[in-house]
Amino acid sequence: MKDIELKKIEEDSRVEPVAINDTQSNRWAVILAGGDGTRLRSLTRVIAGDERPKQFCRIFGAETLLDQTVRRVSLSVLTAQTFFALTESHKEFYKSLLAHVPCERKIVQPSNQGTAPAILYSLMRLAEINPHAAVAFFPSDHYFNDDATFMSHVEKAFEAVQARQDLIVLLGITPTSPEVEYGWIEPSSSISLKNASALSRVRRFWEKPSKAHARLLFEQGCLWNSFVMVGRVQEFLHLFRRTLPELYQAFARVRPTFGTGVERRAVRALYNQIPQANFSHQVLSACPNNLAVLPVGGVEWSDWGAPERVFSTLARIGAEVEWLQQAV
Repeated sequence: MKDIELKKIEEDSRVEPVAINDTQSNRWAVILAGGDGTRLRSLTRVIAGDERPKQFCRIFGAETLLDQTVRRVSLSVLTAQTFFALTESHKEFYKSLLAHVPCERKIVQPSNQGTAPAILYSLMRLAEINPHAAVAFFPSDHYFNDDATFMSHVEKAFEAVQARQDLIVLLGITPTSPEVEYGWIEPSSSISLKNASALSRVRRFWEKPSKAHARLLFEQGCLWNSFVMVGRVQEFLHLFRRTLPELYQAFARVRPTFGTGVERRAVRALYNQIPQANFSHQVLSACPNNLAVLPVGGVEWSDWGAPERVFSTLARIGAEVEWLQQAV
């Protein structure tokens, strides 16, 4: 694809944020941008010339993956109500990108201890501001070809959570192949809600299945797990209390320091003690009772966790980028 055509794709994707009404004013978002991106490091070294994680990299176009995520999220959530889960060692890479973001909306972890601590820290910080909020979590390293269509499904998820406050809704991508590297969601019985007729309960999760199993999941109508999820702050915290009670209590003990001058020191001491913890494996998979899945169709999506996925996406959309010849 010529540069002018790529520029047109970028311009077409710049959808203006929707008008925010009273219901939407109670919505918050957390953009998960604290990962190390080690599996893509060989590629990001070529692109950026340094050790930055992929979310801070301009893989194609003028925007970093983090920039693209911020723009996508702004279609449904106020910018002033968007948090960023970050890791301190990445500061040199996110400092300029998030220079306009107030410190109180940057959840800076002393180290990357996995997705569970990042999400729990964000939830507890948000609970101090608005304990009754609905919150959506967004990875910052995924590709979507149609932001507006995807965020229209996030809108439906917020609506479902407003109608059923006990639910946590995951966005499941309608698969196009029996992918073995993705996590899968197996739906069960449908949930009857206005404007969310396709909503189903979650029977279970499958992580990186074998080829034969992936084909079976594909044929049975299972969905790729996008790791985008929406729920009430208190419902997410309830999941942590049930599944990782020791981690929950550890954060609860330092919670009184949040927003004070000693928060940073208290959190650093906490992170020196807690183990690595994975939210998908240790929280979601262990607690599917009040989890729901909303199918997302009509959107091309890819989790850019490996170089071959990036190459495949760029080839599919016909994007020609300068660094590509150096990387292959």
